[in-house]
Amino acid sequence: VQLQAFGGGLVQAGGSLRLACTASGISFDDYAMGWFRQAPGKEREGVSFIKMTDDSTYHADSVKGRFTISSDISKDTVYLQMNWLEPQDRAVYYCRADAVILGQEYTYWGQGTQVTVSS
Repeated sequence: VQLQAFGGGLVQAGGSLRLACTASGISFDDYAMGWFRQAPGKEREGVSFIKMTDDSTYHADSVKGRFTISSDISKDTVYLQMNWLEPQDRAVYYCRADAVILGQEYTYWGQGTQVTVSS
């Protein structure tokens, strides 16, 4: 199982970035996918989530209205469109896949991708 996250970079405040996370080795349809972030000196926090089963989404209050999570099942990929980026959005962003299959819990993490926002 592998989750590959990419799309991070350096952007000015007010700018946009689009992160992508591609999964392999799992049945993508069975999973809920999420984006987390970890800023320097802070704990990892959940940002946005999407369930493949019904496309329902959730965004943390801190990013609501600025970030949008979406998925392309044909590509086993989840995206995070980040608009109106702020310096406090600076963090390493991670994707995660979660599922409960036949009573067994599965959780997989991707490697991080750095997002830096300059003021």
